[in-house]
Amino acid sequence: MSEPIGIDVLLERVRGGYQRIGPRDAHDAAEAGTAVLVDIRYAALRERDGVIPGALVVERNELEWRLDPQGSHRLPEATDHDLRVVVVCDEGYASSLAAESLHRLGLHRATDLIGGFQAWRAAGLPVEGP
Repeated sequence: MSEPIGIDVLLERVRGGYQRIGPRDAHDAAEAGTAVLVDIRYAALRERDGVIPGALVVERNELEWRLDPQGSHRLPEATDHDLRVVVVCDEGYASSLAAESLHRLGLHRATDLIGGFQAWRAAGLPVEGP
């Protein structure tokens, strides 16, 4: 068994395996149709802060089931392993671990939003709701 590494080291390792994306680039990619934004925040945060227009809402505990192109419970958007998914959480931490999990399923273009929903909103990008 290996030595425990701690969450900070784990995040650093995970994030080293793919290129993360900032809010404006994520917005532009979604607008261009070259990326799918996937909001994994739980309902209370979406109700409190609003949602990104056009983003798929898939809570974290269902993410792999819904985005696996080979899965029986996949969303219609989960067309193939080349899908560019941008995972969005509240502040950009849980989304890093989620993106790494999608990589393990073969979604090699999966990434996450630097700073999460809070960075999106702070950048003045569109938000629906409260």
